[in-house]
Amino acid sequence: MTRDALRALIFKLRGGLWTALYLLILLLASPEKSRLVSSLLLVALGQLIRFWASGCIVKYRGEKVGAEQLVTWGPYAFVRNPLYVGNGLIGLGWALLAGPLVVALFLTSFFLIYGVWIVPYEESFLEKKFGEAYSAYCQSTGRFIPSFWPGDRLHGPYDWSIVWRSERHSLWITLAGTALLLSRFKW
Repeated sequence: MTRDALRALIFKLRGGLWTALYLLILLLASPEKSRLVSSLLLVALGQLIRFWASGCIVKYRGEKVGAEQLVTWGPYAFVRNPLYVGNGLIGLGWALLAGPLVVALFLTSFFLIYGVWIVPYEESFLEKKFGEAYSAYCQSTGRFIPSFWPGDRLHGPYDWSIVWRSERHSLWITLAGTALLLSRFKW
C-alpha cells in the first residue's frame, strides 16, 4: 500500500479512529475533581471552535477529501485546521479529566493520526486544487498553532444551517463522551 493510499484510508476512517482514542481515554480514566473545571473549559472551547469553523465551509464530513473553495476567513484566518484544533481541545479536555498518563497517550496518538497522516493528505489535495493561493495561505497561517491577528481576513460568509446540519452530531458525541467520563467520578 502506498503512503497516499494509506493516508486516504486513515482519512476515511478518521471518525472511527477518534472513537478508538475516546474509548482508550474512557478505559484509562481515573478522574479527579481538581481537573474538572479546566477539563470542561477545554471541551467547551473545542466545541465552540468547531461551531465557528463549520459555518465557514460549505461541506465536510465526506469520506474523500474535497473543497469547493479555499476558506481563509473566520477561524481559518488563525489556523489552517480549526476543526482538528477543536477536536484536539475536546480530546485534551477529556484526557486531562482522565489523568496525566492519558494526556500523554492522547497527545501522541492525536499527533500521529492528524499531524502525520490526515492533515498532510488534505494539504496535498488543497495544494493541487488551489495552487499558489494555498501556498500563500500556508505561508501566513499556521497548521495548528494560531497566527497573530489576521486583520481583514477574519470576516467572511457564515451559514448557521451548515453548523446545525454538520455539527449537531459532533455536539451530541461531545456531550455524551463528557457525560460518560463524568460518570467515572467517585462523587
